[in-house]
Amino acid sequence: MNTERVMGGHGQLKWRKSTYSGTGGGDCIEVATAPGAVHVRDSKDHQGPVLGFSHEGWLAFVAYAGTDHVRG
Repeated sequence: MNTERVMGGHGQLKWRKSTYSGTGGGDCIEVATAPGAVHVRDSKDHQGPVLGFSHEGWLAFVAYAGTDHVRG
């Protein structure tokens, strides 16, 4: 994982982007965990919007995204 510490409206968060994300400008997200929340942002737009999820909501999303019917 690549990490970066940033300051912003969400305090200091440690953002992580998968090392599988190349430098070709593809569609990548970064994730930062905090007490009670998981934050997600577009890796190409550090000043853009940040989505927040409960830990339970994030785990449910990851479980759903990892199923065969989502991958096609």
